[in-house]
Amino acid sequence: MKKIFVITLFCLFIFNLTFCQNNEKKEANLDNELVAILDTIHTEDQKYRMQSNEIEKKYGWNSDEMKALWIIINKMDSINLFKVEKILDNKGWLSVNIIGEQGNTTLFLVIQHSDIETQLKYLPMMRDAVNKGNAKPGQLAFLEDRVALEQGKRQIYGSQLRSDPTSGEYFVSPLIDPENVNKRRAEVGLGTIEDYIKYWGLTWDVKKHKERTAKIEFEKKKLKK
Repeated sequence: MKKIFVITLFCLFIFNLTFCQNNEKKEANLDNELVAILDTIHTEDQKYRMQSNEIEKKYGWNSDEMKALWIIINKMDSINLFKVEKILDNKGWLSVNIIGEQGNTTLFLVIQHSDIETQLKYLPMMRDAVNKGNAKPGQLAFLEDRVALEQGKRQIYGSQLRSDPTSGEYFVSPLIDPENVNKRRAEVGLGTIEDYIKYWGLTWDVKKHKERTAKIEFEKKKLKK
């Protein structure tokens, strides 16, 4: 159970506020059966995660209540992934015109919440979907960042936050070329990192970020010795 998943949930919530403002189009060629399936998956993916912040505040992150919640979340993630993999493997990354805005986002959410092996399997497919206009560049940025960090690399777009285990302070996970992060974010349709991290009461300080990154990477090297 990793706290970064909960933080990323709120990152995605903010992202969806920006890019998915319920602009669902009732196109004649929508696959209503798939729309219904993905709508259920979306509900199951989100409803338990949305309880995590309240449970953490009430009982604590390491409480039995939180552990019980994550057992449910992990079970639902496994079920949802099985369903989404069948869609992706048989039909590819379907566009908004076929499965609607929410259905298209659901494909991304389920892969984003999967294990690193699954993410690596479908990352090329999502990249291709973005190139074809069938997936959102901003959502791909979230997946690119998650995969990079899971591989021990620095993220690209600054979408992933973590919290200090001692102070509980949120911070942007290690980032490549932090001076130019807003240029990269703009290229994929994301707002500035300054605005993004305001939701956690943070201000963007490149110098402080680089110092923290150096400390994190130094500690990692010590653990490997």
